[in-house]
Formats: sequence, structure tokens, C-alpha cells
Amino acid sequence: MTLVVLAAGMGSRFGGLKQLTPITDNGEFIIDFSVYDAVKSGFDRVVFVIKRENYDAFVDTVGKRIAGNIKVEYAFQEKDDIPSFYKVNPDRVKPWGTAHAVLAARNIVDDNFAVINADDFYGRSAFEQLASHLKNAECNNGVSECCMVGYPLRNTLTENGSVSRGECFVDADGMLTGVTERTKIEKDGDGAKYLDDDGNWVSISPETTASMNCWGFTPEVFPHIEKGFENFLRNTGYDEIKKEYYLPLAVEEMMHGGKCNVKVYTSNSMWYGVTYAQDKEFVYNSIKALVQSGQYPEKLWEN
Repeated sequence: MTLVVLAAGMGSRFGGLKQLTPITDNGEFIIDFSVYDAVKSGFDRVVFVIKRENYDAFVDTVGKRIAGNIKVEYAFQEKDDIPSFYKVNPDRVKPWGTAHAVLAARNIVDDNFAVINADDFYGRSAFEQLASHLKNAECNNGVSECCMVGYPLRNTLTENGSVSRGECFVDADGMLTGVTERTKIEKDGDGAKYLDDDGNWVSISPETTASMNCWGFTPEVFPHIEKGFENFLRNTGYDEIKKEYYLPLAVEEMMHGGKCNVKVYTSNSMWYGVTYAQDKEFVYNSIKALVQSGQYPEKLWEN
């Protein structure tokens, strides 16, 4: 099984390349803990989706540390990796979002795979649930048996500003029926709220299942995501230089098109992530507490 790590983010809100920001005294990153948990859960390969210009930094840090424990490969997300019919506006800076990032690995990954963000700490149970599902997941009659691990929204918010989360809708059988990307959602006292398309703040239950881009797929999904991205571009104007194709949207399109079903697993772990610079101290202290409690060794890759 392969773990695909989306690590090409610009880190604009954090003010730097947050994926390469140490969060332990030993210089380990959040990525290290995710890969460590994945290895312990049975994954045998990791593919980092990165910007080409960050290749040397990744190899010299994360890649060098973990290469003796899991097979490591790299894929590059580039804004010019698009169908020939679409012309990229030269003013566009970022690539095309998380679904496009997954497509960057389409020529490397040919087995069942999980997808996570590089800057999110998911906890061991998430990887165990992904691995358990993916070991037996198949594509039958053109329908891929996919999965996601969701978190109670209350466990995924930061005190330091708004974040982007997928609001998930789940039926009585634990299957995903829809997911709506909320690009600006934040704490509101003991609750939460998001900004809708009309600029209004709307209350949302803190118990809502939130997508943290923690997915499990079979490789048959790649052509469907690629087709969805093509349709997205056909409806994206030349001057829409910030519009992105999000992975939850791609999944929803596949579900509604009868190309996949998605089993939802829930983790009650706290999510940790460095969205803003002010988050770093909290993440540092939280992970230090996990190490001190014995959930992780003092030095991950010496064990």
C-alpha cells in the first residue's frame, strides 16, 4: 500500500514552507509522525507530492531520515500539468488544488493508496483504519471501494484564525453521501461558524464530521479525477487565477457518477496542524506530551 502525501502547499498563511518546520527538539516534522504511523500500520511506500524546487530540501531532510524504513518516491505538482486545450494565465501563482496534487502521482501509483496532507497530524488510529480498509478494497463493476477518516469538527479548529474543512454528510450505514468544502471556518465560542458564498457567517455544529483530506482509494480513481479536472478547467475562466479543484469535490463527483462509494471511519483523536505561525507552540507541546506518554519514541527513526 502507498501513502501519498500532499506537500506542495505554499504555506502562505503560515509565512513559509510549513511542511519543513520542525515541531520537536530532534528536528522532526509533522510529516515524520504521519509516515511513522503509516509504517506501523502496514504501508510500504510513500510518495511525496511536492514542488520541484523543493526537491533537494525534502531529500536532505524527510527523505534521508525515512528512506531506511519505507520506500520513498516523489511526484511534482506543477501548474502547467494541464490538458493542452487550456491556457494558463501567467499571473497564476499556485497550482490547481488538492485533486490536481493527487493527479501528480497518477504515473507512479498503481496500487491501493491513502492520501493525506503533509501539515496535518492525524494520529495512529487514522492510518490503522485506512490500512484495514485498503488491504481488501477493490474496484468492482467500475465502482471503487474508497474510504475516508473524518474527525469531529471541534477537534480540528485552531484558536488563531479560520481554516478550510470539508463538511461531510454520512448516511445511517456510515457511507459518505456528500461533502462541501468550507474554505473559511472558525471557532465561535463553544461552537463553530463558516462564511458562505454570500459573505454571511453560518453556525455549524462542532460535532459535524470534518474531512481533513484523509482518504483511501483504489488506483482506478485516477482517470475519473483526471476527467473531473478537465471539466473543471472547461468551466474556469482565463482570469480566475486562484480557483482550485479540491479533492472533496472530485470525490463527490465520482460518487454521484457511480464511480466510487466511500466508507466513513471516525477518529476521535485531536487534530494538530500548523496553519498559522502561532499554532507551532501548541503543536510542539501537544506532540511532546504524546512522546512523554510513550505513544511515540523520543527519536522516531532510531527505533
